[in-house]
Amino acid sequence: MTQCATMPELSLSQAAKLTGKSKSTINRAVKTGKLSATRNDDGSYSIDPAELSRAFGLEPDDSAKRSDAERDETRLIERIEALETMLNREREISADLKEDRDRWRQQATALLTDQRSSTTTSFKWWPWRRKSL
Repeated sequence: MTQCATMPELSLSQAAKLTGKSKSTINRAVKTGKLSATRNDDGSYSIDPAELSRAFGLEPDDSAKRSDAERDETRLIERIEALETMLNREREISADLKEDRDRWRQQATALLTDQRSSTTTSFKWWPWRRKSL
């Protein structure tokens, strides 16, 4: 197989990224003969983009790479927007919890203050606090 002058041959993982398939799917296609590839000395495969296009119906030019990059960018933007929405929701929940905490703190302080003041005045009726005759 000869190498294209415009595009270098692709590795298994590059071919998988370009097609949107898994590396095992590309490897299976090579092993079954659906996709032609050259085996390198280190055991890896080199796949001609035109062969990849033939086997999986892709365009071997840069427009496929650009559309993949655009899709990836769109996915990232959508993910960022979703994360920002989640962060805002968590901030609202946190603010509500802080408000509740402050109200509970005020109520507890008021109850403690009331209890302390009532405790000091109510000792008079307790039998063991009375003076003996």
